[in-house]
Amino acid sequence: MKIKPLSTALEDLYEARIFYEKQGEGLGEYFFDSLFSDIDSLILYAGIHQKVFGYHRMLSKKFPYAIYYQVEKETALVWRVLDLRQDPEKTRQTLDTHH
Repeated sequence: MKIKPLSTALEDLYEARIFYEKQGEGLGEYFFDSLFSDIDSLILYAGIHQKVFGYHRMLSKKFPYAIYYQVEKETALVWRVLDLRQDPEKTRQTLDTHH
């Protein structure tokens, strides 16, 4: 399985990285590394996660974030990486903009 993070997911990761770096020096880098490790695991596990709002949703192991992706042929398209602490309705609206 191949992984293709889309620009929307990369923007989500970048914004969250900045947020966490402001919380403590090095925390942003740790967040970034942790989330990319989670995303890399899709090589083996893409498609096994529950579907939420029309996307597979993988929960991050170390941060309150979810990775929303779809499987097309042999590629996991990572659409968004969103904070789980926000209103689920906001998450749904954010994901609906891609359909």
